[in-house]
Amino acid sequence: MRDESERPALQPLDKKPSGEPAKERVYNYVREQILRGVLRGGSFVEEESVSTVVNVSRTPVREAFHRLEAERFIELLPRRGAMVRQVTADDLVQLYETRRMLEGTAARKICEQRMPLKEGVLRNLEAMESMEVHFDEIDFYQHVHLDRSFHRAIVESAGNTISTELYESLGSRQLRVAIAAATANPSRIRTIVAQHRDIYDGLNAHDYEAVRALLDEHLHPVIDVVSRLPAASHSF
Repeated sequence: MRDESERPALQPLDKKPSGEPAKERVYNYVREQILRGVLRGGSFVEEESVSTVVNVSRTPVREAFHRLEAERFIELLPRRGAMVRQVTADDLVQLYETRRMLEGTAARKICEQRMPLKEGVLRNLEAMESMEVHFDEIDFYQHVHLDRSFHRAIVESAGNTISTELYESLGSRQLRVAIAAATANPSRIRTIVAQHRDIYDGLNAHDYEAVRALLDEHLHPVIDVVSRLPAASHSF
């Protein structure tokens, strides 16, 4: 019999039904519940519970679950249902390694060719800095979305559409790892935002050596965070 501790209570849906398809509403709802930490790694998501909260039939729930599995948010287990995947230390280390390659290559091109930055770089940076003023009330979910948009805009600024598409494909993993890292050590958010400002200034000055060093530091796994995450990878 399944342990009740593995079945967390879902938050009520606080948005009015939109015109989007039912499977999209389910997907967006469950994805946000996972990213916000309501549904934690190792917990189970019940079709019946989701269909009740979102007020849809079981069919769009199943369709959404298959999409969430493809994006590695959940794992569908025979006779057990949908289990939320764990974010592990291995995931964080491997993701940062991939990001250093993609973002470092973009930074080199921007600096060497003296390319302008996309507007989204500064816009997302300023939004994060404004959130930091109210640090005690910071919304990790909103912060990591702004964080990801900031870095994506840097990659996009280099003008390589394939690199941008590759970076975009990291989306789900990047958000989950960022949420896990932020909640493991919330005090690091101030350091992260300050590093973003330095990276922005370095790119604007087209100082590649400075930006490369900043990215290496920014995307280096912090022991204090890694030590709080499960060590063994769960096929994430």
